[in-house]
Amino acid sequence: MSLAVAGFLIIAMLCFLVLSAVKAYKYARYPVHSRLELYPVPKEGDGRARYGGSYFEEPAWWSKPRPLNHANELKDMLEEMLFIKKLFQNNRSLWWISYLFHLGIYVMLAWTILLLIATLIPHVVLVVLAGIVGIVGFTLATLGAIGLLVRRVFDETLRIYTTAQEYFNIILILVVLVSGIISWTVVASPFATAGNLLFFGGGELAPFVVCHLVLLSLMLIYIPLSKMSHYVGKYFSFHKVLWDNEPNKQGSAVNERMRKAAALAPTIPALTWEAPHIAPAKPPAEAVEKEVSKDAEEE
Repeated sequence: MSLAVAGFLIIAMLCFLVLSAVKAYKYARYPVHSRLELYPVPKEGDGRARYGGSYFEEPAWWSKPRPLNHANELKDMLEEMLFIKKLFQNNRSLWWISYLFHLGIYVMLAWTILLLIATLIPHVVLVVLAGIVGIVGFTLATLGAIGLLVRRVFDETLRIYTTAQEYFNIILILVVLVSGIISWTVVASPFATAGNLLFFGGGELAPFVVCHLVLLSLMLIYIPLSKMSHYVGKYFSFHKVLWDNEPNKQGSAVNERMRKAAALAPTIPALTWEAPHIAPAKPPAEAVEKEVSKDAEEE
Protein backbone atom coordinates (compact mmCIF):
# COMPACT_ATOMS: atom_id res chain seq x y z
CA MET A 1 0.00 0.00 0.00
CA SER A 2 2.74 2.47 0.93
CA LEU A 3 4.46 1.86 -2.42
CA ALA A 4 1.25 2.67 -4.31
CA VAL A 5 0.59 5.79 -2.22
CA ALA A 6 4.18 7.00 -2.67
CA GLY A 7 3.89 6.48 -6.43
CA PHE A 8 0.61 8.37 -6.57
CA LEU A 9 2.12 11.26 -4.58
CA ILE A 10 5.03 11.49 -7.01
CA ILE A 11 2.65 11.42 -10.00
CA ALA A 12 0.51 14.13 -8.38
CA MET A 13 3.52 16.40 -7.80
CA LEU A 14 4.68 15.91 -11.39
CA CYS A 15 1.15 16.66 -12.63
CA PHE A 16 1.12 19.84 -10.52
CA LEU A 17 4.37 21.05 -12.11
CA VAL A 18 3.49 20.02 -15.66
CA LEU A 19 -0.06 21.39 -15.59
CA SER A 20 1.19 24.66 -14.08
CA ALA A 21 3.78 24.94 -16.87
CA VAL A 22 1.11 24.20 -19.50
CA LYS A 23 -1.11 26.94 -18.09
CA ALA A 24 1.82 29.39 -18.11
CA TYR A 25 2.54 28.45 -21.74
CA LYS A 26 -1.11 29.00 -22.62
CA TYR A 27 -1.12 32.45 -20.98
CA ALA A 28 2.12 33.40 -22.73
CA ARG A 29 0.60 32.66 -26.14
CA TYR A 30 -2.52 34.76 -25.65
CA PRO A 31 -2.89 37.81 -27.92
CA VAL A 32 -1.49 41.06 -26.57
CA HIS A 33 -3.62 42.60 -23.85
CA SER A 34 -5.22 46.05 -23.93
CA ARG A 35 -2.43 48.48 -23.07
CA LEU A 36 -3.64 49.82 -19.74
CA GLU A 37 -0.52 51.86 -18.93
CA LEU A 38 -1.74 52.61 -15.42
CA TYR A 39 0.85 54.33 -13.27
CA PRO A 40 2.83 54.01 -11.10
CA VAL A 41 4.83 51.27 -12.82
CA PRO A 42 7.56 50.07 -10.43
CA LYS A 43 10.16 49.48 -13.16
CA GLU A 44 10.18 53.16 -14.24
CA GLY A 45 13.66 54.52 -13.62
CA ASP A 46 14.99 57.96 -12.61
CA GLY A 47 12.75 57.91 -9.53
CA ARG A 48 9.56 58.16 -11.56
CA ALA A 49 8.06 55.02 -10.02
CA ARG A 50 7.86 56.87 -6.69
CA TYR A 51 5.34 59.46 -7.90
CA GLY A 52 3.77 57.62 -10.83
CA GLY A 53 5.68 59.27 -13.64
CA SER A 54 6.64 57.76 -16.97
CA TYR A 55 9.07 58.11 -19.85
CA PHE A 56 6.39 60.12 -21.68
CA GLU A 57 7.44 63.11 -19.56
CA GLU A 58 10.60 63.42 -21.66
CA PRO A 59 10.37 65.56 -24.80
CA ALA A 60 11.08 63.37 -27.84
CA TRP A 61 11.06 60.35 -25.52
CA TRP A 62 11.29 57.94 -28.46
CA SER A 63 14.82 59.14 -29.26
CA LYS A 64 16.24 58.85 -25.72
CA PRO A 65 17.41 55.87 -23.62
CA ARG A 66 14.78 54.54 -21.24
CA PRO A 67 16.17 53.81 -17.76
CA LEU A 68 14.56 50.88 -15.93
CA ASN A 69 14.63 50.06 -12.22
CA HIS A 70 14.50 46.27 -12.00
CA ALA A 71 15.41 46.29 -8.29
CA ASN A 72 12.27 48.30 -7.47
CA GLU A 73 10.22 45.98 -9.70
CA LEU A 74 11.56 42.93 -7.85
CA LYS A 75 10.80 44.60 -4.50
CA ASP A 76 7.21 45.33 -5.51
CA MET A 77 6.77 41.80 -6.84
CA LEU A 78 8.08 40.22 -3.62
CA GLU A 79 5.82 42.45 -1.53
CA GLU A 80 2.84 41.16 -3.49
CA MET A 81 3.93 37.52 -3.41
CA LEU A 82 4.93 37.40 0.26
CA PHE A 83 2.54 39.92 1.83
CA ILE A 84 -0.34 40.35 -0.69
CA LYS A 85 0.33 44.08 -0.74
CA LYS A 86 -2.50 45.15 -3.05
CA LEU A 87 -5.17 43.49 -0.90
CA PHE A 88 -3.64 45.07 2.21
CA GLN A 89 -3.93 48.51 0.61
CA ASN A 90 -7.45 48.09 -0.78
CA ASN A 91 -9.32 45.73 1.58
CA ARG A 92 -7.62 45.54 4.95
CA SER A 93 -10.35 43.51 6.68
CA LEU A 94 -10.20 40.74 4.07
CA TRP A 95 -6.40 40.88 4.01
CA TRP A 96 -6.08 39.63 7.60
CA ILE A 97 -7.95 36.43 6.78
CA SER A 98 -6.42 35.90 3.35
CA TYR A 99 -2.89 36.50 4.59
CA LEU A 100 -3.43 34.16 7.53
CA PHE A 101 -4.33 31.43 5.04
CA HIS A 102 -1.51 32.13 2.57
CA LEU A 103 1.08 32.48 5.31
CA GLY A 104 -0.04 29.10 6.63
CA ILE A 105 0.49 27.58 3.17
CA TYR A 106 4.01 29.07 3.00
CA VAL A 107 4.83 27.73 6.46
CA MET A 108 3.50 24.29 5.51
CA LEU A 109 5.78 24.23 2.46
CA ALA A 110 8.67 24.92 4.82
CA TRP A 111 7.35 22.16 7.12
CA THR A 112 7.33 19.66 4.26
CA ILE A 113 10.98 20.40 3.50
CA LEU A 114 11.91 20.22 7.18
CA LEU A 115 9.98 16.96 7.55
CA LEU A 116 11.97 15.38 4.73
CA ILE A 117 15.28 16.67 6.12
CA ALA A 118 14.43 15.50 9.65
CA THR A 119 13.48 12.09 8.25
CA LEU A 120 16.83 11.76 6.47
CA ILE A 121 18.80 13.33 9.36
CA PRO A 122 16.80 12.55 12.52
CA HIS A 123 18.59 15.04 14.76
CA VAL A 124 16.57 16.12 17.80
CA VAL A 125 16.82 19.82 16.85
CA LEU A 126 15.47 19.17 13.34
CA VAL A 127 12.68 16.95 14.66
CA VAL A 128 11.57 19.54 17.24
CA LEU A 129 11.83 22.39 14.71
CA ALA A 130 9.79 20.44 12.16
CA GLY A 131 7.16 19.73 14.82
CA ILE A 132 6.84 23.41 15.77
CA VAL A 133 6.72 24.60 12.15
CA GLY A 134 4.09 21.98 11.34
CA ILE A 135 1.84 23.05 14.22
CA VAL A 136 2.13 26.71 13.19
CA GLY A 137 1.50 25.96 9.51
CA PHE A 138 -1.55 23.75 10.04
CA THR A 139 -3.02 26.22 12.54
CA LEU A 140 -2.61 29.31 10.38
CA ALA A 141 -3.82 27.64 7.17
CA THR A 142 -6.84 26.03 8.84
CA LEU A 143 -7.94 29.19 10.64
CA GLY A 144 -7.44 31.19 7.44
CA ALA A 145 -9.47 28.72 5.36
CA ILE A 146 -12.30 28.74 7.91
CA GLY A 147 -12.20 32.54 7.96
CA LEU A 148 -12.37 32.76 4.16
CA LEU A 149 -15.32 30.33 4.06
CA VAL A 150 -17.21 32.24 6.78
CA ARG A 151 -16.48 35.56 5.10
CA ARG A 152 -17.79 34.34 1.74
CA VAL A 153 -20.94 32.93 3.34
CA PHE A 154 -21.85 35.93 5.49
CA ASP A 155 -20.33 38.89 3.63
CA GLU A 156 -23.05 40.07 1.24
CA THR A 157 -20.60 41.64 -1.21
CA LEU A 158 -18.43 38.53 -1.47
CA ARG A 159 -21.41 36.20 -1.55
CA ILE A 160 -22.79 37.85 -4.69
CA TYR A 161 -19.89 36.77 -6.90
CA THR A 162 -18.68 33.64 -5.07
CA THR A 163 -19.31 30.63 -7.31
CA ALA A 164 -20.01 27.05 -6.30
CA GLN A 165 -16.51 26.11 -7.44
CA GLU A 166 -14.96 28.61 -5.03
CA TYR A 167 -16.91 27.12 -2.13
CA PHE A 168 -15.76 23.68 -3.26
CA ASN A 169 -12.12 24.83 -3.41
CA ILE A 170 -12.13 26.15 0.16
CA ILE A 171 -13.95 23.09 1.51
CA LEU A 172 -11.52 20.77 -0.30
CA ILE A 173 -8.55 22.57 1.26
CA LEU A 174 -10.21 22.43 4.68
CA VAL A 175 -10.86 18.70 4.37
CA VAL A 176 -7.21 18.07 3.45
CA LEU A 177 -5.99 20.26 6.32
CA VAL A 178 -8.27 18.73 8.95
CA SER A 179 -7.54 15.18 7.78
CA GLY A 180 -3.84 16.03 7.96
CA ILE A 181 -4.16 17.34 11.50
CA ILE A 182 -5.99 14.16 12.58
CA SER A 183 -3.50 11.94 10.72
CA TRP A 184 -0.39 13.44 12.28
CA THR A 185 -1.70 14.05 15.81
CA VAL A 186 -3.93 11.02 16.41
CA VAL A 187 -3.33 8.27 13.86
CA ALA A 188 0.37 8.15 12.93
CA SER A 189 3.70 9.96 13.24
CA PRO A 190 4.46 12.17 10.23
CA PHE A 191 8.15 11.25 10.51
CA ALA A 192 7.45 7.50 10.39
CA THR A 193 5.04 7.96 7.48
CA ALA A 194 7.48 10.19 5.61
CA GLY A 195 10.24 7.60 6.10
CA ASN A 196 7.96 4.84 4.87
CA LEU A 197 7.06 6.79 1.73
CA LEU A 198 10.49 8.29 1.13
CA PHE A 199 12.25 4.93 1.14
CA PHE A 200 9.34 3.05 -0.46
CA GLY A 201 9.01 0.89 2.64
CA GLY A 202 6.70 -2.05 2.74
CA GLY A 203 5.01 -1.07 5.99
CA GLU A 204 1.26 -0.71 6.08
CA LEU A 205 -0.27 2.77 6.32
CA ALA A 206 -3.36 3.40 8.41
CA PRO A 207 -6.49 3.69 6.22
CA PHE A 208 -7.17 7.23 7.46
CA VAL A 209 -3.62 8.31 6.54
CA VAL A 210 -4.06 6.75 3.09
CA CYS A 211 -7.29 8.74 2.61
CA HIS A 212 -5.51 11.95 3.60
CA LEU A 213 -2.58 11.35 1.25
CA VAL A 214 -4.88 10.42 -1.64
CA LEU A 215 -6.95 13.58 -1.06
CA LEU A 216 -3.74 15.62 -0.93
CA SER A 217 -2.57 14.08 -4.21
CA LEU A 218 -5.91 14.72 -5.92
CA MET A 219 -5.82 18.33 -4.72
CA LEU A 220 -2.32 18.80 -6.17
CA ILE A 221 -3.59 17.60 -9.55
CA TYR A 222 -6.74 19.73 -9.32
CA ILE A 223 -5.15 23.04 -8.29
CA PRO A 224 -3.56 23.93 -11.67
CA LEU A 225 -6.88 23.14 -13.39
CA SER A 226 -8.92 25.45 -11.15
CA LYS A 227 -9.09 29.12 -10.21
CA MET A 228 -6.56 28.36 -7.48
CA SER A 229 -3.90 28.49 -10.20
CA HIS A 230 -3.69 32.27 -9.80
CA TYR A 231 -0.07 31.75 -8.75
CA VAL A 232 0.56 31.26 -12.49
CA GLY A 233 -1.63 34.09 -13.72
CA LYS A 234 -0.26 36.67 -11.28
CA TYR A 235 3.00 37.02 -13.23
CA PHE A 236 1.13 37.77 -16.45
CA SER A 237 -1.35 40.05 -14.67
CA PHE A 238 1.45 42.27 -13.42
CA HIS A 239 4.30 41.98 -15.92
CA LYS A 240 2.21 41.64 -19.07
CA VAL A 241 -0.78 43.82 -18.18
CA LEU A 242 -0.40 46.28 -15.31
CA TRP A 243 3.34 46.90 -15.71
CA ASP A 244 3.73 46.50 -19.46
CA ASN A 245 4.36 50.00 -20.80
CA GLU A 246 7.00 49.17 -23.39
CA PRO A 247 7.16 51.88 -26.08
CA ASN A 248 4.99 51.10 -29.09
CA LYS A 249 7.42 52.43 -31.68
CA GLN A 250 7.24 51.77 -35.40
CA GLY A 251 8.94 48.50 -36.28
CA SER A 252 9.29 47.35 -32.66
CA ALA A 253 8.26 43.97 -31.27
CA VAL A 254 5.39 45.69 -29.43
CA ASN A 255 4.21 47.27 -32.66
CA GLU A 256 4.25 43.90 -34.40
CA ARG A 257 2.19 42.30 -31.63
CA MET A 258 -0.28 45.19 -31.79
CA ARG A 259 -0.57 44.79 -35.55
CA LYS A 260 -1.39 41.09 -35.17
CA ALA A 261 -3.89 41.81 -32.39
CA ALA A 262 -5.65 44.45 -34.51
CA ALA A 263 -6.12 41.88 -37.27
CA LEU A 264 -8.04 39.57 -34.96
CA ALA A 265 -11.82 39.78 -35.26
CA PRO A 266 -14.70 37.79 -33.79
CA THR A 267 -16.13 35.27 -36.23
CA ILE A 268 -19.17 34.16 -34.24
CA PRO A 269 -22.14 36.53 -34.78
CA ALA A 270 -23.21 36.29 -31.14
CA LEU A 271 -19.83 37.66 -30.05
CA THR A 272 -19.74 40.72 -32.31
CA TRP A 273 -20.18 44.17 -30.85
CA GLU A 274 -20.50 47.68 -32.14
CA ALA A 275 -20.05 51.25 -30.96
CA PRO A 276 -20.41 54.68 -32.59
CA HIS A 277 -16.68 54.77 -33.42
CA ILE A 278 -16.35 51.27 -34.90
CA ALA A 279 -18.23 49.19 -37.45
CA PRO A 280 -19.45 45.77 -36.30
CA ALA A 281 -17.53 42.79 -37.64
CA LYS A 282 -19.35 40.97 -40.41
CA PRO A 283 -20.00 37.26 -39.81
CA PRO A 284 -18.55 34.82 -42.37
CA ALA A 285 -20.79 33.78 -45.26
CA GLU A 286 -21.13 30.22 -43.95
CA ALA A 287 -22.54 31.46 -40.65
CA VAL A 288 -24.98 33.73 -42.50
CA GLU A 289 -26.21 30.83 -44.66
CA LYS A 290 -26.78 28.68 -41.58
CA GLU A 291 -28.69 31.49 -39.91
CA VAL A 292 -30.89 32.00 -43.03
CA SER A 293 -31.62 28.28 -43.35
CA LYS A 294 -32.44 28.11 -39.65
CA ASP A 295 -34.93 30.99 -39.98
CA ALA A 296 -36.49 29.30 -43.03
CA GLU A 297 -36.95 26.03 -41.12
CA GLU A 298 -38.61 27.85 -38.22
CA GLU A 299 -41.05 29.54 -40.60
